[in-house]
Amino acid sequence: MPTSDVPDVSVVVIVYNDEERLPRAVRSLLDQTLNNLEVIIADDCSTDGTERVARALEASDPRVRYVRLEQNSGGCSAPRNRGIEVARAPYVMFLDSDDELPRHACKSLLLVAEETGVDFVTGEVTRLFEETNTTGLWYPHLFTEKRVVNGIAERPEYFFDHLSTNKLYRTAFIRDNALTFPEGIHYEDQLFSAQAFSLAETFAVVPWSVYTWRLAPESVSISSSRHKIQNVADRIGVARLIDAWFEENGRAELRAEKDYKFLRHDFRLYLGDLPFRDLEWIAEFAEVVNPYLDEISDETFARLSREERICIHLLRTGRLEELQAAARQLGRPQLAPRFATYEGDVTYWGAVAPADDASRSELDISEWYMREQVLATGRIRHELTSVTMLGPVLRLEIRTYDPAGLIAEGTKASVKLAAHKKPLTVPLTLHPEGEGQYVSKAEVDLRKVPVGKAGVATRRHPVIALERDGAGRTDILLAEHDQPDFRATVTYHKFGIHHLRVKAEQKGAGRLEVTWQRSGVLKSLEPLGPMARKAKGKVGKVRKILVGNEGKATAYDAVSKLPRKRSLAVFEAMEGRGYADSPRYIYEELKRRNLPIDVVWAYSGDRSSFPEDVTLVRRGSFAYGRALARATYWVDSHNLPYLYPKPKGTRYLQTWHGQTFKAMGFDVPSLRGASEIEKGRFRAAVGRWDALVCPSAEFERTFVPAFEVSADLIRSGYPRNDVLVRWAEPEQQARAASVREALNIPADKKVLLYAPTFRDAARRTGQSVRVDFEALAPNLSDEWIIVVRTHPYDRFKIAPELGHFLRDGSSYADINDVMLASDAVLTDYSSLMFDYANTGRPIILYTDDYEAYKGGDRGTYYDLEEIAPGPMVTTTEDLAAAVRDLEGTQERHAQRYARFQEMFCSYETGHASKMVVDAFFEGGTHD
Repeated sequence: MPTSDVPDVSVVVIVYNDEERLPRAVRSLLDQTLNNLEVIIADDCSTDGTERVARALEASDPRVRYVRLEQNSGGCSAPRNRGIEVARAPYVMFLDSDDELPRHACKSLLLVAEETGVDFVTGEVTRLFEETNTTGLWYPHLFTEKRVVNGIAERPEYFFDHLSTNKLYRTAFIRDNALTFPEGIHYEDQLFSAQAFSLAETFAVVPWSVYTWRLAPESVSISSSRHKIQNVADRIGVARLIDAWFEENGRAELRAEKDYKFLRHDFRLYLGDLPFRDLEWIAEFAEVVNPYLDEISDETFARLSREERICIHLLRTGRLEELQAAARQLGRPQLAPRFATYEGDVTYWGAVAPADDASRSELDISEWYMREQVLATGRIRHELTSVTMLGPVLRLEIRTYDPAGLIAEGTKASVKLAAHKKPLTVPLTLHPEGEGQYVSKAEVDLRKVPVGKAGVATRRHPVIALERDGAGRTDILLAEHDQPDFRATVTYHKFGIHHLRVKAEQKGAGRLEVTWQRSGVLKSLEPLGPMARKAKGKVGKVRKILVGNEGKATAYDAVSKLPRKRSLAVFEAMEGRGYADSPRYIYEELKRRNLPIDVVWAYSGDRSSFPEDVTLVRRGSFAYGRALARATYWVDSHNLPYLYPKPKGTRYLQTWHGQTFKAMGFDVPSLRGASEIEKGRFRAAVGRWDALVCPSAEFERTFVPAFEVSADLIRSGYPRNDVLVRWAEPEQQARAASVREALNIPADKKVLLYAPTFRDAARRTGQSVRVDFEALAPNLSDEWIIVVRTHPYDRFKIAPELGHFLRDGSSYADINDVMLASDAVLTDYSSLMFDYANTGRPIILYTDDYEAYKGGDRGTYYDLEEIAPGPMVTTTEDLAAAVRDLEGTQERHAQRYARFQEMFCSYETGHASKMVVDAFFEGGTHD
């Protein structure tokens, strides 16, 4: 055969009785950007119309070849092996007939294979859940960057990547090593992949998706048959085959890493299923798995989480009922054990401490700090003991387990169930019954759950909410897997007929689950056909014009032509996120003077931080536009939406929300290089400002020219910083004490506020939190509590095992609350450092990614090493040392701190609110 006839890649598509989906799989190959490939359809002797469909595909494209096994093998191995035999290309891949390859998969993998010369290339897998049309990634931490690995011993974590379908292999590598898929067993991929990883001198990894694994709602695959004991035996059987192969081929040193993968993946799947199995099944499971577990080393078990080790210990010691309860905790760190036993400083899982030393070690949960937790982060457990339903009314009996003693006097409890937006809230009375246990009852009338005007088609889970002293939490409500299903038909309003189903969730933790299904007239809102979707699209466009930005702009323009309402002012802080920042303190100064100004505050989302007597308007609503159009004063800390030009006669006070370390405005390359239209919009938005509050001469030097500000400058300092300058006054001291009490900070502990800024390219990821709290805790938790306050553009959740050491400060809309309560601050590049310097308290900077940050797209105005008011630390050890010796740390940086205050606090006097009101409201000119 001429060389030009040799394909670059052969893709083996295995199929059995799948005539409907096979064309989709093959089409994903024929549409590849790599054109020179061959598609080998390997049919495992189908009995439906698969052969007819496959031959039609073969006839339609010369790249398709069809091979058929003479008899059905009952698995995936034989057809794949047949495909390997007949493949003509130097590289080969495998595809199942119910899955697909992304369009660039073959070409991108081939380019990497040819560039690197590796034995195979592996890439990410996208799991497509067909029922919800959502996706997830297969072990994404393995595919974060492109790399070449010099053998599996260098990166043994790739044993977790045991699929054969997300890889492009050199055909010669497979044939020279006589690699075949084992026939007559299930989980054949695992043995094949373990052998391939072990034999490969080098393999490459790419961080993009190369395979789409489609998961049907009612999957009947081998891997979804975990409820069968034979399935358990099959997984252990293939694990033993891998062990034997390692031994026979002189690779016994890889056994421990394979065992770790087995425990963390294969075995872990069954542990997660145990809440949905009866005790008879669990007993059989124990008989099958325990002999294999006995062969795994103690060192390998020690690498598992404490929850996993507890489950394994209970399994191996025959405590099967306790095992069922423990298995619900896996991956759910806020879920408590039913009971805990305390002996001095040691805490044990379970009601009675074990007698033998081995059990004591396995069930020691002291590392969870159960008794040192606070309500927001500690462990608790709510279980349904009875569920009945009378018509549309659910009757719930609940047992709450509180082994950590989180529930105290004044704790309010409720059941919450939401179907649309606002939840139905049903109060609970917790009755003590035994140590650390409470019972309660609730009647949930499903007719009272808000479903919106059009009703809903959704699935939701009731939660238990606990609140005390401003702190709160919500937790799942666990159901027994075999509880009865209940059904009801509910009419919510004239046409709001819904069919409801209440049952126990058969996955995850096993929550109580309520499903709504529209009926009657509302049924028409279910998935639409093409014509209906087109009509809906037209309606949507009309609606967008009427109630979207176009409609709001039209209404605003009309109202803004009316005379100003001289007494009206619109205040907004942090884009409506709360009652905070400089607008708060200006507003309070207006109230102190009793000036005749009616203030409307804009909010977006949570309104809890605003005083009860404040008039509120939702940011972005028509009412918001009307208020802006009529107001004489605008006061804002960020920048009001571009949508609203300033009407004639309105005066706009811009307080801004911090001094600038990183480049802003036209100093940012993305804006400097933007279109003239975009730059014009920015200039117009800033051009609305009549006055700008300035905290320092440095702010004038950087921010003012960067934004091309033409507004009058009020050189007063920030009104929000008045309380920081005057932190020692009784009012501020009382405010700090209130925060410490609300956060349950013991009187003998000092407070370190950790407030990192966000990273431009990683918003909402939590990547701004750089400190290793787990490593830091042993060094500081005896004297310090860290209050974590991330930027609103980022997110962070405290792990329960660190609840004794960390507190979440995000519930405070005004960050001044937590700054006043702190003894020192830990930040990185946040403008908070400029404000905090007004207190004179220590500032520590955690800057392990400083080079990357200052070299980013945005850039910075300063070299932090030159201006830093405190130490720049990059390791846990250095951070702990700086905090431990805080007095010495501050003394060593005293001169730098004073210079920092002179640069960035030069206008701060503690009376900025008065100066701003004097200048803008009483001293300013009014059109």
